Amino acid sequence: MEAPTTNPKAQTNAHSLEAVMSAFNNRISFFQQVLVARSALPGSTVDLATLDIAVQAMEHQLRAVKARLQDEADALPKAKALIELSLQQERRLKLVSSNLPANLPGSDTSLLSSEHTFLSSDMEASIEAAPTRSMDYVSQKEKKGRGLPPRLYVTIDEFESLSSYMRGRLTLEKINAAVDEMATFAEANARLLAAPRKKLGQELLERALELRDFATFDNVKGKHFFFESDMRGPVLKMDNTGKAILTVLRHLGRISDVRTGRHRAFLLSKA
Repeated sequence: MEAPTTNPKAQTNAHSLEAVMSAFNNRISFFQQVLVARSALPGSTVDLATLDIAVQAMEHQLRAVKARLQDEADALPKAKALIELSLQQERRLKLVSSNLPANLPGSDTSLLSSEHTFLSSDMEASIEAAPTRSMDYVSQKEKKGRGLPPRLYVTIDEFESLSSYMRGRLTLEKINAAVDEMATFAEANARLLAAPRKKLGQELLERALELRDFATFDNVKGKHFFFESDMRGPVLKMDNTGKAILTVLRHLGRISDVRTGRHRAFLLSKA
């Protein structure tokens, strides 16, 4: 009896059918696993769409946290630089504080009284009541450029750098008190320069004209100054101590002197 012949085409179709059957079985198995997962907790009705939304919200929060952490990391160099600048400023303030004189000027205006300046109380009242317009000969630009008189106090290092013969019996407190008085003299002159003519009495007007003539010199314009005759303070006066203080301050570059005619004036350095 002759054996049946094997048909290759039939074998191929059989393999294809088996592959399809296997795929269906795998798919069914997958759905069965999904059903088991959904029914793992008896009575639970987990909504996959809601779960997906919750997961997305958590991912959004996670991205926000990562972005915040990155911002903080980027800000660290700036914070370190700010801390370093703050420490530098603290050291500078400590240095300034250690060199401040004991008699710093405050809101007390007693330094502008007749005891310390050439102005009498009546003269001061006349200037205080006058508007702060500049006189005809003082330009607005010059007035703005003058500002408040500088008070460049002498530091401990500067004082100790002076030779013993220059220091003599002077103290740092006395020298810096003289710096305050010089600023007071110069401020009184600046206020008188800024007062309008018609608000000044005859005595003040003559003084203002005298100041005006001196203020027109090229090396004086825009600078604060006082005359030698203004030195009537409790510390700075034309005695041996006052002259020694002027010598020290001129040596340290705080002042420079100018002679014009019968006047000897001292210009305050701005820096």
